[in-house]
Amino acid sequence: MTAPNRDGRTRCGWANGDLLTEYHDQEWGVPVHDDRRHFEFLVLEAAQAGLSWLTVLRRREGYRQAFCGFDPELVARLSERDIESLLQNPGIIRNRAKVESAVHNARRLLELQDAGSFDAYLWDFVDGSPVVGAWEHIEQIPASTVLSERLSKDLRRRGFRFVGPVVCYAHLQATGLVNDHLVSCFRQREVAGADGS
Repeated sequence: MTAPNRDGRTRCGWANGDLLTEYHDQEWGVPVHDDRRHFEFLVLEAAQAGLSWLTVLRRREGYRQAFCGFDPELVARLSERDIESLLQNPGIIRNRAKVESAVHNARRLLELQDAGSFDAYLWDFVDGSPVVGAWEHIEQIPASTVLSERLSKDLRRRGFRFVGPVVCYAHLQATGLVNDHLVSCFRQREVAGADGS
């Protein structure tokens, strides 16, 4: 469902608050071509599992500080002592499995980078071009797809954690590999024309 906001523009129905509207209008679905940004979304989407995206967005700056500006090389070096310290940090979601997965996934991402960029790896799943949805109602947008299941299976094969098909689909949507703005949303065409670089 979409609805006109105060500025008269029609948005996806979930963009219904200042923080969510800003994220929707500026970031969601814009093609990303930077490994650090991909890692940021990987950490945040794993943190979201079982929670709302708004909960995660409110802690985004806390995550940025706690996880070394989402630099995977620095995060990969975090020790068990660092992890214990992070679990005391009120600026992030203090779930041990999620915190440990962020460090673990940073290490797996660096291994994957040995063969090329994480960005190139991800975009290969969509042959280099975003998949554009044709959804008229928010209820039509799936939580996962065959594409996200393929990505999830391959990431898990490579040792990544907290990368189930739903988390992977959220990543594909957030980073613009999939453009799931509703057809009536003003951002669908704008995002389709963004290069994300």
